[in-house]
Amino acid sequence: MSARENILARIRSANKVAKNPDVIGGTAVDRIKAHPSSPLPTLDWENENHFKLRCHELASSLDQIDSLDHLPKAVNRYLNENDLPKKIVCWPEFADLNWSDENLQMEGRSAVGEDKVGLTGSYCAIAETGTLVMLSGEDQHATTSLLPETHIAVVSRSRILRTMEEAWELIRNETESVPRQVNFISGPSRTADIEMTLVYGAHGPYRVHVIITE
Repeated sequence: MSARENILARIRSANKVAKNPDVIGGTAVDRIKAHPSSPLPTLDWENENHFKLRCHELASSLDQIDSLDHLPKAVNRYLNENDLPKKIVCWPEFADLNWSDENLQMEGRSAVGEDKVGLTGSYCAIAETGTLVMLSGEDQHATTSLLPETHIAVVSRSRILRTMEEAWELIRNETESVPRQVNFISGPSRTADIEMTLVYGAHGPYRVHVIITE
């Protein structure tokens, strides 16, 4: 008996469980496939309002529009209010909107280090924590939310979920397999590791602006 088998056998004996490792393994696999949720606290709030509240607490700014047709105007308004560059890199799904009407330069590609503003969609959002959920993919470039100093994220009102558990359940139900990257973004990047001083933009964007749409 190897050292590993000896240790596992002693654990099974102490816990008074079956000696057949196939039974133990099968039980573990069944539990993993079932994805049981742990007990949750009482969550007696409305999803969208709570999401907005948490975004404000996390220093994310907010806007809302009736449809994606109004996205260029909303983006331009935000850039003007914060004196930000009018050259933007975005996920390809937004590249064909009427950006020229707002005199914005939009490029549908992944971001590089010199890009200052990035525009992305969101797979869903989590109301409990004010978190945006991003799935990696061929046209969902992670760099666009991570490299630019300013990240503008669009999220559908109907995709604001209550908890992280609901987000994972949605991912499992809608995708054949969990993608290589699942990014959770809760406000601008920050750290207080250096002399307990809060610094923004340490590992990602200085600013996160969330635009909620139908």
